[in-house]
Amino acid sequence: MEQIRWFDRKFEFSGDESTFPGLLERLEGTPIRVANKLRAVSESLLTSKVNEKWSIKEHVGHLIDLEPLWQGRLDDILNEEKYLRPTDLENKATDLAGHNDFDLQDLLDGFFSSRSKTMNSLRTLSSEDLIRSGLHPRLETPMRVIDLFLFVAEHDDHHLASIHTLINEQNE
Repeated sequence: MEQIRWFDRKFEFSGDESTFPGLLERLEGTPIRVANKLRAVSESLLTSKVNEKWSIKEHVGHLIDLEPLWQGRLDDILNEEKYLRPTDLENKATDLAGHNDFDLQDLLDGFFSSRSKTMNSLRTLSSEDLIRSGLHPRLETPMRVIDLFLFVAEHDDHHLASIHTLINEQNE
C-alpha cells in the first residue's frame, strides 16, 4: 500500500489533555522503535537511495534535524506567540547534512539525546500549558501543545513507515 505524502495529510485535533500521558509514551518510544527496526539492516541498505528519495539513514537524520523545530514550537506556544515558527518545507537541512556519512549508532544516539531533551520539557508542563495554542504556519490552524505533539508523533510514524517500506522493498 502506498503511503500518503506528508504534505498531503490533513489533521483534525480533538484530543483532550487526558490523552497526553499515552502520547508521551509514544513520543518517548520512537527512538527505541527506530533502533529496533534497524538492528539487522546492512550498511548498504541503510544508505541506499531509491528513486532519488531519502535513504534510511537520511530518514533517521531528518528526525534529528526537526527536533529543534518541535522544541522551538513548544516555546512559541508557551510564550504565547501568535504563529508557530515555520520550517523549511524543502528540507534543505536534511538534504545537505550528509547523514549517510554518519555511523548508524551515532544517528540513533543523536535522536535519543534530542528527543530526551524534548521529553524533559514536556514532562514539566501543567494542564493549563497543554491547552495553550499558536497557529501552525502551513496548516493555518490553531495547535495546542497536545496537538503539536500528536502532529510530531504522526510525523515520526510517517518516517518509520517509510523506513519499513525501504527495508521490505530490498528484502523482496
